Amino acid sequence: MSRRLPIGHVVEVHGPVVDIACELLPPLHRALTVANGDGSAVLEVLHHLDPHQLRAIALSRIVGLQRGTPVFDSGAPLQVPVSAGCLGRLLDAFGQPLDGGAPLAGEEFRNVLAAPPSLFDTLPPAGILETGIKVIDLLCPFVRGGKTGLFGGAGVGKTVLIMEFMQAVASLHGGVSVFAGVGERIREGHELWHEMRDNGALANALLVFGQMDESPGVRFRVGLAALTYAEYLRDTLGKEVLFLMDNVFRFVQAGSEVSGLLGRMPATVGYQPTLPSEVAELEDRIVSSSRGNITSVQAVYVPADDMTDPAVGAILAHLDTRVILSRTQAAKGIYPAVDPLASGSKLMDRQFLGDRHYDVAQAVRAALARYHELEDIITMLGLEELSEADRQIVQRARRLQRYLTQPFFAMTAQNASRGVSVPLAQTLADCEAFLRGDYDALPEQRCYMRGAMEPAP
Repeated sequence: MSRRLPIGHVVEVHGPVVDIACELLPPLHRALTVANGDGSAVLEVLHHLDPHQLRAIALSRIVGLQRGTPVFDSGAPLQVPVSAGCLGRLLDAFGQPLDGGAPLAGEEFRNVLAAPPSLFDTLPPAGILETGIKVIDLLCPFVRGGKTGLFGGAGVGKTVLIMEFMQAVASLHGGVSVFAGVGERIREGHELWHEMRDNGALANALLVFGQMDESPGVRFRVGLAALTYAEYLRDTLGKEVLFLMDNVFRFVQAGSEVSGLLGRMPATVGYQPTLPSEVAELEDRIVSSSRGNITSVQAVYVPADDMTDPAVGAILAHLDTRVILSRTQAAKGIYPAVDPLASGSKLMDRQFLGDRHYDVAQAVRAALARYHELEDIITMLGLEELSEADRQIVQRARRLQRYLTQPFFAMTAQNASRGVSVPLAQTLADCEAFLRGDYDALPEQRCYMRGAMEPAP
């Protein structure tokens, strides 16, 4: 963004909040620049205080900024450079490289804040986006062009699952991935970048990070900056685009910080009064158009495991599928640690999935639910105290539970098992065989951490 004539000067500085006096007020969300030491800082206009004074949030470090410093208008909202060479790169919220590489060679810039496509140009969800992950494809399938929430705490395999989604989109669908790290710890971002580079997934992916130590304005805009790249790849490449965001709750938290800095009165449970519109501003742009699809996977932190939290409720209203990662499953060694009973999709119906998929998914869920009901009885009295019918259900459910585990490509370097991908049709056939009792004589450990159920040697 090039400098133009100064439009005013700094009046007050309170942390990342900068009050500016000027004759003519620039419009809201205009990007401003101000000299700061040897470089320049970027500000975003977020509030008009009176006809000659505005309030902006700093998107860069402003240590040493002084009253009276001239402010320049960039002439545009916050923008990022876009280029076909963005794949395989690690960028910040301004599109500048964080991987030590050269800046993006592109003359085109796109606004970070943009309107979603018109309803005329928007396509509805169209079928399932297969991932090759058995439990996901069977019980909580991804919707092509839809939004999926990945609910999980630390240590349950969330990052590994995200990397596997990237691998699946690239290998099964020839698509690309855009990862938005919102408020990421530098250690997490460093590990993700190195692991993706080592396993070859980085070539078809773009990573955009707004780190935890950066200003709330950066953390509030980095998700939209990454989404801008996803829209560019959708519109220019025409490929399947997987947009991953970790973590949407940190996006909400950054918005709450910005709201407090602007002096707005908090609303429900201390959240910003603009919470629904800010979430919608992000979610409504994650759509498929006639030029391509964007399918989204969003990690969501649940405060105190309270699914009625206003932030979680605002996010859930936009999701098609919810995948719940359970610490109980992880403690049993069940990976991916997806809770098959709590996870699900709004589009789990016959018309969308077809009779076969719907019937198999419901039968598997019913068997696992009955096993869950009987677990306490089995623990106290033993399996022998159950009826013959319940014993049969429990034994088949235990085999199904172990069958729905599988080794991941992202973890091949860490263990001896090579990652596997299982087509949905094969998963359905295997589950039907388990439910019929075809594998009743097979030891449970033979069902664990494998792909399709080939004939046992």
